[in-house]
Amino acid sequence: QVQLVESGGGLVQTGGSLRLSCVVAGLSFLDYAMEWFRQAPGKEREGVSCMRWNDGITYYADSVKGRFTISRDNAENTLYLQMNSLKPEDTAMYYCAAGRIWYGGHCPEEADFEYWGQGAQVTVSS
Repeated sequence: QVQLVESGGGLVQTGGSLRLSCVVAGLSFLDYAMEWFRQAPGKEREGVSCMRWNDGITYYADSVKGRFTISRDNAENTLYLQMNSLKPEDTAMYYCAAGRIWYGGHCPEEADFEYWGQGAQVTVSS
């Protein structure tokens, strides 16, 4: 059974940092791409950052470049999202997702992902 479990969300002030974790079970990681998505109230879900697990290629949304870093720990089967210099507009539910489709030059689309976590809430106060 495939499971993706996020943790690490919380409430932080503007300029603060949080690190999200996504523990993955039941997948052969080398075959998968992983992505962090987020969805703010009243808005569509958007991609934040993705990684191709086998070689670590990453992409970032323009809104988070230079502030967020995606990484992985193969031994722990865990995907991370380090979020620095947080802004109120980063407030959202954050989800990790896994899928077997990868394009060159940009992250896969939301519909390309097969497995999703339950989400972790990030709230940035002004």
